[in-house]
Amino acid sequence: MAGGVSLGRDFGRLWAAYAAGTLGTWVAFNALPLLAITVLHKGSAEVAALAAVGAAVGAAVALPLGPWVEFRRKRPVMVAMDLVRCAAMLSVAAAYALDRLGFVQLLVVSVLVAAADITFGAASGACLKALVPAEGRLVAQARLESTMWTATVLGPPLGGALVALLGPVATVLVDALSYLLSAAGVRAIKGREPRPARKEGRGTRAGDLLEGWRHILAQPVLRPLFLNSVLVNGLIMATAPLLAVLMLGPLGFAPWQYGLAFAVPCLGGLLGSQISRPLVARHGRRRVLWTSGVLRACWPVGLALVHSGVTGLVLVMAVELALITCAGVFTPVLAAQRLDLTPTDRVARTLTAWSVTAKASAAALTALWGLLAAAVGPRAAIGLAGVLLLATPLLLPREEVRATEGVDTCK
Repeated sequence: MAGGVSLGRDFGRLWAAYAAGTLGTWVAFNALPLLAITVLHKGSAEVAALAAVGAAVGAAVALPLGPWVEFRRKRPVMVAMDLVRCAAMLSVAAAYALDRLGFVQLLVVSVLVAAADITFGAASGACLKALVPAEGRLVAQARLESTMWTATVLGPPLGGALVALLGPVATVLVDALSYLLSAAGVRAIKGREPRPARKEGRGTRAGDLLEGWRHILAQPVLRPLFLNSVLVNGLIMATAPLLAVLMLGPLGFAPWQYGLAFAVPCLGGLLGSQISRPLVARHGRRRVLWTSGVLRACWPVGLALVHSGVTGLVLVMAVELALITCAGVFTPVLAAQRLDLTPTDRVARTLTAWSVTAKASAAALTALWGLLAAAVGPRAAIGLAGVLLLATPLLLPREEVRATEGVDTCK
């Protein structure tokens, strides 16, 4: 029971699977770039390409999988994606052990993992909608969000310790194991899952690739949430490498100080996800979404004021704490609302379209802001992103929510 709503044992198994995979991902945070730097001795251009190409090509590969997932049982798809990610990471460990690791292999693995991540997320979102009644979805999403932020706080330090003790491939093995545990958790879900129905004789058509975007853009509440979310996340991610350059370069912060500046504020995400449901119960979804959406856009402009010394470090931590706390409130409410407003037979395609757009937009904005920083400097580029973020609340919806429920397909 959670707040008077029973989420059921099958959600607990899905939650355990998510926790295992998420913790493994954060333990292995930056594992592939680390191997590229320390083992293959690649420079900044290759490392940047590893991140950007992997995400962009992975999103392109995942795009046609959305309609394929939509009309198949979701749990076998989730298990298959876990096994793909496990095999990809194990291939890296095997190549390292045999002294055959190459940069092309790291690129291929990053693409496979990115595509599998998107596909797994689409299938698991559809599964969650079927397993959890509408009144429990915000509680469920808040639990997943809390788990993600907990893993964000614990994972990188654990990964750093493992690398220091056992070498650069240790976190890769942990990540592979986490996907096996995730697959086992999904397999443990007991409820019967019928095959989703579709019109007889109708195969996957080209129009199915666009159905997720059609639904998002036609829905008067989802459309502004989508545009706001993509733009906010893209601008925040675009400034992350510029802030790293500024802090680790001219401002002279040590790597451990830089890591501390972003690890501690993640506790705000845990707090925000915990208070999201009580806030919605008291003020309603629309008001909580609008308020947290406005507040999360107000803080990043302060990063342009970062300076050297303890006060500069405290400034970054304070800004990130405020930003992440607001995001921790916003994200689970958004996720629950997105499920409620999406018919069951479009969930996988809608989530795929959302993820693909978010990843592609973040990659494009990161590249654009890199060029901008080269022209005007990283501080000015960070400041411009912060100013633009101040305008993003204009995209937030102003209508009340009316859920669109379909027939569940994952029970």
